[in-house]
Amino acid sequence: MIKEAFFPTFIYAEDLNLNTQELANHIIKWSKEEEGIKKTNVKGWHSKTKMHEKPEYKPLVDELFRVIKQVFSEEFLDHEPVLGNMWANINYKGGYNKPHVHPNSVFSGVYYVKTPPGCGNLICNDPRPGIQTCMPTRKKGEPPPYLWREVPVAPQENRIVIFPAWLWHSVNPNESNTERISVSFNFIQRGFE
Repeated sequence: MIKEAFFPTFIYAEDLNLNTQELANHIIKWSKEEEGIKKTNVKGWHSKTKMHEKPEYKPLVDELFRVIKQVFSEEFLDHEPVLGNMWANINYKGGYNKPHVHPNSVFSGVYYVKTPPGCGNLICNDPRPGIQTCMPTRKKGEPPPYLWREVPVAPQENRIVIFPAWLWHSVNPNESNTERISVSFNFIQRGFE
């Protein structure tokens, strides 16, 4: 039997070595100074989206560019990456993010600053619209990952996760007794700003 995979959806990740406690302190302080905005977040705080312009976050911005350049190379993209926007998220106990995509971007992602156990997985959904019209019965046991309809991505402190901006995703409720802190971002290509 010949078997080939076409139209794969890649989710990239890389672990960093930044001072997450310092980042968490900056973000918590910021959340007490500004009201934030409402997007997909429920029971949480979402900063304004120009975080990348604040000098205290430059080390993170530098790391995001280092990693996204690798992703652009893997994806055969020919224009330089541009960081379109970036923002902080705090999900308090019970907080979550509704399913959404990131329009007008090429790649989106999240950097995990504080991730207590049970703070809520990132859930990425199968992007193929046709697959939702057919729900065949399966053999007993766990199917291989290429047959999953949704992929849970466990948050890990100091890790960047990057995925196509068109990929539907959400965040499960934070069931821990402390806040979950992350930074989200969108990249576009130079010339399409």
